[in-house]
Amino acid sequence: MFNETPSGGSAHGEMLDILARARPERLKHHAETLLTDMGEISVVANRTGLVMVPMRDTVQNVDFHLGEVLVSEAHITDPAGHTGYGMVTGRDLERAMAMAVIDLSVAARGEDAATAQFLVEEKAHQAHADAERMRQVEATRVEMETF
Repeated sequence: MFNETPSGGSAHGEMLDILARARPERLKHHAETLLTDMGEISVVANRTGLVMVPMRDTVQNVDFHLGEVLVSEAHITDPAGHTGYGMVTGRDLERAMAMAVIDLSVAARGEDAATAQFLVEEKAHQAHADAERMRQVEATRVEMETF
């Protein structure tokens, strides 16, 4: 489902987006289940840092930097040269590493049934949470009359 395009394609990007927003405990648990069959992995990077948040001024149609956000990043490889990457907001290196483990597993062995099910469930949960947040935002909307 999510690995239909080569690494770096839109399906891979969608998978990384779902993993970055996945519920932390479920993400970590799923990564633990994959680790037992993965063999040796090498950690290239496992760190926290600040990244700039780009925004677009829609009036003047120019980009600017809104500020910085703290992120945790993990980059891992296997002996065959496959790579896994994870980046999440905040200081949670375990969560970033779990994301990288799942990404590496998909890159090296393809998407197994358990990972596909995990991604479908998390995508549905995120869609529900997004819809609920939009309902809350809409409840605060005020219609103003102009004279």
